[in-house]
Amino acid sequence: PYVIVCNHQASLDLMGMVEVIPDRCVPIAKKELMYLGTVGLSCWLSGVIFIDRHRREDAIDVISQTARTMQRENVR
Repeated sequence: PYVIVCNHQASLDLMGMVEVIPDRCVPIAKKELMYLGTVGLSCWLSGVIFIDRHRREDAIDVISQTARTMQRENVR
């Protein structure tokens, strides 16, 4: 298992990063991207995990659930 941390400058950079990250790797994005029309829809359909950066506990909960799912399904 590994974590890739990308410091991108714009919200649209996420679409380019999806093309270069390895298979079976799921990006995590801020929840605000979900409401950007076609960008948000395409991110949602491609399986991006959205976290709410303004609610720390909710963000931790989403990441914890993702980690449990990865362990349960034995995926990287």
